[in-house]
Amino acid sequence: MDEQREAVRVMQDYISEHLMEEITIEDLADAVNFSPSYARRIFEANLNMTPAVYVRRLKLSRSALWLRDENVSVLKVAMDWGFGSVDGYQRAFRREFGCNPKEYSTSPIPVWLFTPYLIMDNERKVSKMSEIRNVFIQVIEKPARKVIIKRGIKATEYFSYCEEVGCDVWGLLTSIKSISGEPVCLWLPKELRNPVTNEYVQGVEVELDYNGIVPEGFEVIELPAAKYLLFRGEPFDQEDYVSAITEIWDAEKKYNPEFIGFEWDDSNPRIQLEPRGERGYIELVPVKEKQNK
Repeated sequence: MDEQREAVRVMQDYISEHLMEEITIEDLADAVNFSPSYARRIFEANLNMTPAVYVRRLKLSRSALWLRDENVSVLKVAMDWGFGSVDGYQRAFRREFGCNPKEYSTSPIPVWLFTPYLIMDNERKVSKMSEIRNVFIQVIEKPARKVIIKRGIKATEYFSYCEEVGCDVWGLLTSIKSISGEPVCLWLPKELRNPVTNEYVQGVEVELDYNGIVPEGFEVIELPAAKYLLFRGEPFDQEDYVSAITEIWDAEKKYNPEFIGFEWDDSNPRIQLEPRGERGYIELVPVKEKQNK
């Protein structure tokens, strides 16, 4: 990663760590030891928006999740997130999401939350993590559920999906309250693909009786109750995300579920959770009781 891109990533990390505080361009410049004008220029060149716009959009999106999930007033949200006044917050919220924050808090609808592109090494190099690392495996059960998904055409993994569909789909999915607490990525079995080439999709799991809004261009599939093996790696530095994913894929290939009385279940989707360094990379692989022959 070159010096400019590395500096932008440092500024992104600073914003994430101090989001509920007032963040100035001087703060960001100090974090990377550049002048304020140069810090602003390289930030905008790499992310196509100024630091002020980036911070505002991120604050609005995080505040929307507060309104959706917490029993808090619009006044408290506006003050805690540093908007200064309820009127200013309401205007900014409506410009960003097209609805009033009070109305949204009482009747949440899918909105396009801002999910920032994080600067990474463009080459996606697979680095070798130095120490011996553990992979944790446990059996979990998922209930019968619906999944609101956005299909691609020939996507088989995250990067090809983003090229076909766009990376901002994740923000809309995040705005829909999930029974699992977050959106998911799915590798669909053949019978759920449409077209048949479309293997990898992003979606959000909701209750079987969900009757809320399904955004335009999305669709709903139903999945049965199923058992999964949850594979979780150790926490990783974000620049090592490719290695973190690879180590889980290697563990899945080597693992034999017959040791615990299961076999792989090809009728249910494999599930990928967002790669977050602080919790380790997580995938869920469907299994079923082993049939005695």
